[in-house]
Amino acid sequence: MSNIIVNPKNYTGHDLETIFFRPLLTGPSAESLGIRILYNMPMPTVVQMWDRQGNVLTPFDEHSSWSGGVKTTHYQKTIPMSRVKAENSFSASDYFSTIFELITNRPDVNMEDLSGTELEVAETELFRRAIADSIRMNLWLGDKSGTYNTGYTSFDGLLKILHERIAAKQLHFAYDDLDTELGDNSITVVLDNLIQNASPRLKGLFADGEVAFFVSPSVYQYYEAYLNRNFGEAAYADTQYGRKQLMFHGFPVIEINLEPSITSSKLSNDFVIFTDRRNLVMAVNTADSPGSEVRMWYNPDEMENRQRAVFAIGCEILDEELVCAGINLPIA
Repeated sequence: MSNIIVNPKNYTGHDLETIFFRPLLTGPSAESLGIRILYNMPMPTVVQMWDRQGNVLTPFDEHSSWSGGVKTTHYQKTIPMSRVKAENSFSASDYFSTIFELITNRPDVNMEDLSGTELEVAETELFRRAIADSIRMNLWLGDKSGTYNTGYTSFDGLLKILHERIAAKQLHFAYDDLDTELGDNSITVVLDNLIQNASPRLKGLFADGEVAFFVSPSVYQYYEAYLNRNFGEAAYADTQYGRKQLMFHGFPVIEINLEPSITSSKLSNDFVIFTDRRNLVMAVNTADSPGSEVRMWYNPDEMENRQRAVFAIGCEILDEELVCAGINLPIA
């Protein structure tokens, strides 16, 4: 297995997309993020939105000219993109044991024929997992300025964007003191208030099945505790077999676990976001970003294996009117 240590690997262009990034940004990895992902759209990444107002139906009159109705309104939002790099390194012994464990845990592996392809797949998967986890944490905790002391400074994440827009009163409906709301009301009252105070446009999207709650672990636990207290046999069954997906009035309740990093940051540890999944967008680009690549090699001077990825990434809340939220803003 010596070729696992010394053979360099470099993915660019088509290989970078098909072998490395597209598997990371589609399927279960993307679904676990729970939001809309745009991959390799032209930079700058601009999302086009159309909003038709008024009635397009008019009485038919064969002698009349073009009536046209009300012109469709065109909106667009540019997603800020940052060029980033991901780097990882292992000592040769740690690297070998980690890769070997990935290979041996697969049920279909033939231990008597570990080809270079087998090793390359395992090595690529190891780095892909590390990048996926860092993307998830930066997506929520990113803070380029370092103001909130999150430790993730590659690009501005959704919680920073949310904090700033709640403070500026730009959202349609928001609690800026979630602890007080939870202290005065049960968790179900807070969740129900977000539904009832949703904008007419957000309510119009309920039938699409994409609207959901994104909540911190403590809020998720409050709701679980409520279910346990109020539902006997159903709660017993949940205790035995677990809950695959919590729902409230038909809307998924998605737990966003950012521990332990969020605890040491200045961002609110508790939050509830009620919006359409498609309104929270992350964009990744490996095609139009200069120097985009994934490289894996062995450094004999330091006796360690190194991995590096270079690409562009950013996220945005597209429409503030489609967001109801609750957090704890810092006391001025």
